[in-house]
Amino acid sequence: MINQVGTPYSTSTQAADTPRAATQSATADSVIVNADGQTKQEVVFSSLAQQLSDSANRADAEYSGLSRKELGEKATTLLKKITGPDYDANRAINNAEVPNSSDPERLGRAADATKFVNGSGKNPFVGLSRDQLALITYDDGGLYTTNERRAAWEESYDQEYAWRQEVVAKAMAEYNSSGKLTGFFSEVLDHYKTLPAIEQAQYPENYEAKLQKWIDLDYNYFTNTVEGKGSPDDILSLQESLNILQQ
Repeated sequence: MINQVGTPYSTSTQAADTPRAATQSATADSVIVNADGQTKQEVVFSSLAQQLSDSANRADAEYSGLSRKELGEKATTLLKKITGPDYDANRAINNAEVPNSSDPERLGRAADATKFVNGSGKNPFVGLSRDQLALITYDDGGLYTTNERRAAWEESYDQEYAWRQEVVAKAMAEYNSSGKLTGFFSEVLDHYKTLPAIEQAQYPENYEAKLQKWIDLDYNYFTNTVEGKGSPDDILSLQESLNILQQ
């Protein structure tokens, strides 16, 4: 049985794509307030929404002048602190870290993140979008503790893993019914385009072009024919096709 879900996404430099804004509007909580007998609607920003907004502004300023390669290298450097040997070696320090804030929401969220990365409790960032998670993961400016950044990275990891499981199942169904993987390649490309720029920059530089080429081929593995356009020399085996998820 072929299983090419692989690691949800690598902590090493996997290069990437054309920078799409790595930012997303921070989510506001809407509340109804009664004043002077009239009902008014206010938008009250939680501390996390404000942090995300600040992170987005910081990311725009820091990343705008970077090339794709430089952005990928920066991502690798930032990930080292929250993954692998560097993170494990400093676990005690990370666990003792608290936000430089008296805001109970921020303090509670940081405490929850520390509990989570040590094996208990719920990830405080469950359900955030990939854009929002990236803002937290790659912000080393002090807005988030190391464990908060780690927790955000783990949620992003889990979301990617869940997507990969689903897309591989679809790929096998497509292959078994039609002999093709064109839909699979299209879905992988669409997914790639939704990723934050700093994550796209960890994929190979020609990743998007390769996917588009395989889509255009519209190759039928059952009949060994190119039903679209392109050279048969560009064909991948079934195994190689699924391996693109591990780029």
